[in-house]
Amino acid sequence: MSRVILFLFLGVLLSCSKTEKPRFQISKTNPSKQIVVDSLNHPWSMAFLSEDEVLVSEKDGDLLRVDLSSKRKTIIKGFPTDLTDSIRVVSRGDNSGIFEVVLDPDFDNNNFVYLSYAAKKKGKGSTTKVVRATLKNDSLYDRKTILEAGPFTREYYHYGGGMTFGTDQKLYITIGERLFREIDEPALPIAQDLTDKRGKIYRFNADGSIPKDNPDFGPDAVPGLYAIGIRAAQGITVQPITGDIWFSEHGTKQGDEINRLSAGANYGWPIITTGGYRSRDYVPPHIEGASFTDPDWYWKHTVAPTGLMFYTGDEFPEWKNDLLVPGLSVGSFWRFTIENQTIKSAQELFVDDRVRSRKITQSPNGKLYMLTDEDNGKIVRIKNLK
Repeated sequence: MSRVILFLFLGVLLSCSKTEKPRFQISKTNPSKQIVVDSLNHPWSMAFLSEDEVLVSEKDGDLLRVDLSSKRKTIIKGFPTDLTDSIRVVSRGDNSGIFEVVLDPDFDNNNFVYLSYAAKKKGKGSTTKVVRATLKNDSLYDRKTILEAGPFTREYYHYGGGMTFGTDQKLYITIGERLFREIDEPALPIAQDLTDKRGKIYRFNADGSIPKDNPDFGPDAVPGLYAIGIRAAQGITVQPITGDIWFSEHGTKQGDEINRLSAGANYGWPIITTGGYRSRDYVPPHIEGASFTDPDWYWKHTVAPTGLMFYTGDEFPEWKNDLLVPGLSVGSFWRFTIENQTIKSAQELFVDDRVRSRKITQSPNGKLYMLTDEDNGKIVRIKNLK
């Protein structure tokens, strides 16, 4: 049995769709990696200004303008001054830094960019913050806070920070629950507490106001809520044809998931999980009347899925409209086919060339790129050699 076929067979045992057993197939394409830019400091996100120019957020560095042709990097000035010092400079246990960068749907006319990052407050710690700013030349101006997901705490984990604009022109934001151990949960867990901003997914108008058709979680709920029960969702993306929004979720001991976003849904953390708990003695409380939404996919091994996307380019015809999902753990890279909102098949790629990957995205002309999560982080072009 060939190594690829054996790996895919084992994948059936290690992964699960909530609806039916998916097909595991060997692709007819021949994807290959080509390093385009290196010497990046743990890049997190990338937004295309043109086919050859991108904004890149370095988790442990700066917001950069990068020319993919000349390889020139320019630091964008004017980043918010409350950015928490990046983690790996001192300790590998801290997840703080710069996260997502996305462009406004009308960027060509208004030059608005949206940034998520770990913000600090003296004596109190940090929290996830989202701001909008105007990009002029190589500087940010007129910064406006969209969301500050307090409280500020000294837990430097699970910030979330994923962002995408839906086909409805609304901004969707993931915020993690920020705890490392479940035993530290309050009586009403953070992600289930409607008065706590952590552990949620939000939906805003582009100017930061609350859409009138957001779900109603009651008078005491924090503004902007769209879904609850989130642990550590980083990646969030829109299917451009259907308008469906999908997001990735990190478990603790296994329990990594792919979910389809529904208005008002409760994704269950920490009451239910497809994995285990980091705190062995933790027993989640019963919440009377709660209804939970199952994941569309979960792995029985750790993947740490991150910045996923739907592929719409032409270079890989077989992948058209498939969901591509990178992973931090063991450097995995997955392709899912979806029919009628159901995952039908799954394939892991580059099993002989693993690297921690934080983000998959494509250029305006459909070229496919990946960001690697390394001290010497890279922008990698994924090309079809066939």
